[in-house]
Amino acid sequence: MQVGLLYSRIRKDEKLLLAELRDRGHEVTKIDVRKETFDLTDAPDTFENLDLVIDRCLATSRSLYATQFCEAYGIPVVNSHETADICADKVKTSLALAGAGIPTPATKVAFTTKSAMEAIESFGYPCVLKPVVGSWGRLMAKIDSKSAAEAILEHKATLGHYEHKVFYVQEFVDKPGRDIRVLALDGEPVAAMARHDDHWLTNAAKGAETTTFELDSEAESLVEQASDAVGGGLLGVDLMETDSGYTIHEVNHTVEFKALNEAVNLDVPASVVDWLESKVGMEVVA
Repeated sequence: MQVGLLYSRIRKDEKLLLAELRDRGHEVTKIDVRKETFDLTDAPDTFENLDLVIDRCLATSRSLYATQFCEAYGIPVVNSHETADICADKVKTSLALAGAGIPTPATKVAFTTKSAMEAIESFGYPCVLKPVVGSWGRLMAKIDSKSAAEAILEHKATLGHYEHKVFYVQEFVDKPGRDIRVLALDGEPVAAMARHDDHWLTNAAKGAETTTFELDSEAESLVEQASDAVGGGLLGVDLMETDSGYTIHEVNHTVEFKALNEAVNLDVPASVVDWLESKVGMEVVA
């Protein structure tokens, strides 16, 4: 198959994927979105004859527009614009999960510092303030006191970007020193790892220790439901363990898998390419 890879930087995740695709004899066109222009009706020459496009853009804005253009050109894209649009925005993700009846941390959204403070006070301390768009645990704050809340809200209120005027406040989940990352392909869990850290943020990008994790039937079912809720695709679903069961706090649409590949006894890139090949097969049959 002929595959286009949208990117702005080739990381280890993309290198693993590219190596697997090329080892199987697939023709890959790397498309640096920083160098492309997108016409409203005609696809750029680099998109000619592609069977599938894989979105690996780092910037959310590029991902959202590039996937929409691919669909306008009639080129299948992983992940779809619908999935990218939901997963890129924490508010939309939370609404999708809650609307599907999936356990997710209690969340409130406010548009002024006053109403945000009211939301924070309603949760009590600690609680968590997150940016609506962001990854790798950046700009997330665990708020332990009213004075800390006031300071953080003042800083966000003075920042220029409109997204900082949307205050996403969430309950603090007292997890057991770890959370769980699951790689799922259209809702089917492929592999899972636990990310351990003494810090309240347990992101692999921030240095958390990773170990393989065996999913039980409850977790598998929730991963499938979460995938359906956001539109399916190649996803990283993040769960936390609570006294009442699992809660899903995030679904990632340009999921990184290098740490997972090292933590589990499975060739993750090979599983992803197996799935991509099946997606192209379905397109050909249709």
